[in-house]
Formats: sequence, structure tokens, C-alpha cells
Amino acid sequence: MNALSPPNSLKILVILGSTREGRYSEKPARWILGQLNGAPGINAELVDLRDWPLPFFNAPVSPSWSSGPPSDPLVAAWSAKIASADGFVLVAPEYNHGYTAVLKNALDWLYREWNQKPVAFVSYGGVGGARAVEQLRQVAVELKMAPTRTAVHVPAEVFMATMKATLPEAAETYSATPWVKDAANNIIAELTWWGHALRAARQQVAA
Repeated sequence: MNALSPPNSLKILVILGSTREGRYSEKPARWILGQLNGAPGINAELVDLRDWPLPFFNAPVSPSWSSGPPSDPLVAAWSAKIASADGFVLVAPEYNHGYTAVLKNALDWLYREWNQKPVAFVSYGGVGGARAVEQLRQVAVELKMAPTRTAVHVPAEVFMATMKATLPEAAETYSATPWVKDAANNIIAELTWWGHALRAARQQVAA
């Protein structure tokens, strides 16, 4: 968390969208978390889906139609966590030209909690995870989120170079790769602009 951020800081959740053993995702997730917390006006928190073993989505009514609170205690806690945020970064590997099932399940359990908030993406895999991100953009629009134009796509050569690296070593490589670092700076700028604009709009509508 960025202790220097002012009281009106944006709360950004970095959602780590892989739970597999030996996952790579933690390296870019922790790096982008550090980049966010190094930016003025942002308090970022890592949300690891390993800590949120949500049941497979089985609600009798779609969250977009339901007005009541979730009956499952863990889903209710997930709802409160997501509702507290001003924006999100989804860290998603690409599996078989798509993103992970655990991330889709986490998205599907909620609706209004995602609405009118910006979301950015960090991905890796085939073509830098671009196909997974493009699919996630469609889901984000359906959830009434505002996807940022820029995403961080870890290229194959950087992915391979950091496969066995420690977290600090991987972070150093990302920061030293101009197009990766530049993409991170761009999503931070876009999250900041959209985060403040959409928070003001939500507050105005709620007033």
C-alpha cells in the first residue's frame, strides 16, 4: 500500500487470476502491484484467488438480475471486497487461446460490484496473452466496466528469461524492458483518469 497517497486515493485491486501449482503469474502480479503503489494517488492491493476458493458458479439467478446479498458467506465477502474498489488490474495467463476458469468464475459471481469501474490487464503466454485479454475485454464490457486501451503483454522472450527468476529478478527485467515498462505506465495513467472520473460519476448518481 502506498502510504504517501492522499485520503482520496484510488483503491485498485490487482487480481491474480491463476491458482495452479508453480504459477508464473505471481511475478508480473507483484511487479505491477509495486508499480501501482509507486504512483501518487493509488493504493493497490493484491487479491490472490488462491485465498478465495469460491464455489463453482451455481446461483439460481444471475447476479445482474438479483438484488439481494449472496447467500454463501465467502461469496458475500468477495462481494464486499470487489465493491470496495475503484478499479482493477486482472493478471491472466493465456491457456488454449483463452483465460483461466478460476478468473471467469470470480467475475461471474458478481455484477453491480464491477459496474462503472476501470479495469486493466496484464497477461503472458502465446502472443503475450493478447487473445486472453481480448476475451476479457468483452466480459468486462458486459459487466459494465471500462477496459483501458493499454494492457501489459509480457513478450515471449521476457517470459522465457524470467521463468526461473526470483520475484526481484523478474521485476528488474520487466522494468528494464521498455515496452513492458511503458505499458505499465500507460495503464496506471488510464486507471487514474478513469478511476477518478467514474468514482465522481458514481457518487453523483448515488447522491
